[in-house]
Amino acid sequence: MVLPHDEYTYKKICCKDRFSYLIKFAIDLIYNDMGCSNHIETIENIKKSNFVWFEENWVHDDALHTHRKAQLIYVEQGFQYLTVEGKMYLLPQNHVAWVPSNALHKTNSQSRSIKLMILFFDIEQGDPFFEKVQIFAAPKVLREMILYAEKWSKLTEENEHETIFLRALLNELPAFGSRLLHLEITLPSENRLQTVLNHLHDHYTHPIKMEEIALLSNLSLRTIERLFKKETGMTLVKYQQLLRLIKSLELLSTGELTISQIAYKVGYQSVQAFTNSFYAVMGYRPSAFIEH
Repeated sequence: MVLPHDEYTYKKICCKDRFSYLIKFAIDLIYNDMGCSNHIETIENIKKSNFVWFEENWVHDDALHTHRKAQLIYVEQGFQYLTVEGKMYLLPQNHVAWVPSNALHKTNSQSRSIKLMILFFDIEQGDPFFEKVQIFAAPKVLREMILYAEKWSKLTEENEHETIFLRALLNELPAFGSRLLHLEITLPSENRLQTVLNHLHDHYTHPIKMEEIALLSNLSLRTIERLFKKETGMTLVKYQQLLRLIKSLELLSTGELTISQIAYKVGYQSVQAFTNSFYAVMGYRPSAFIEH
């Protein structure tokens, strides 16, 4: 991936707060074309209806692009930020993302180590599940199926066993994804909210000070609240809670801090408050994420 500005600047800022810098970087470049890799051309030339692609330290395309095949992205290690049609999703380790065919998307990841597996599919119209972005924890059986499919990685010739196996996996996806996650942030198109967003990302660990935001953005409190809800679909408080949760998932993925340390680091006043908030969105506790 091409780092913003230069590597020294990124690492320097990263030490202060990698998360805020990465999010703002993604927002600033949401419609910029940074130059795609050869992956897109390769994918478009695949004649098979299904295709498995696995490689160590996969570097997905960080420029907005589309391809006719839908894809299932599995993060075995690390974490990935996925931008699709103006929304940015966090994809933690041991989770999968379904990206529909022809969806405008790109990824950003600053994990020191990222292990991805990508499965590509030709999709016929039918089940609505496959027409939208889906993010969910991969059950053990799905993880095992994806890892087993590595044996066909980059195989360009038709293989009957591969076709049958991957179609079976595809047919079961709606059942596997019965507990969907909503870890997306809508990236507003309203320029007047840029200052508001920057402030939230810089100060997500502290209580929101509306008067300070109004002064910085030169907007009234009523205008900020109205525009923000219209553009993102949530209140500023809800947005901040989502930022904290996403940051906590990133930190949990690294395995470098305890749950208690993470709770206070992302702005919660108690471990219990963090655990309750985490459970409300994820459906399980932070300890289960680590064990997962």
